[in-house]
Amino acid sequence: MAKLNIHPLFDNVLIKPIEAEERLPSGIVLPDSAKEKPQMGLVMAVGPGTTDDKGNPVKIMVKVGQKVMYKKWGGNEVKVGGEEWTMVEQKDILAVVE
Repeated sequence: MAKLNIHPLFDNVLIKPIEAEERLPSGIVLPDSAKEKPQMGLVMAVGPGTTDDKGNPVKIMVKVGQKVMYKKWGGNEVKVGGEEWTMVEQKDILAVVE
């Protein structure tokens, strides 16, 4: 994995989406316009964490290289090397996929 020059702040996590399956179980190939926005991706960079309302540290629960599931409409799309990646807050990550 190439070194990134992007360092998320606070509890932000940079995710490279994993494309959805292009073929249905029946064998039908989906056109790009019919594909769902991906909800799974690889963690590419994480921020250092943040603090709660009382000033207590809130640590980051994910690490670079993990496969995660995140909210469908959360985050911001960013261009990285010509690809569309997503920057989400840690609270928008729903699960780590093993």
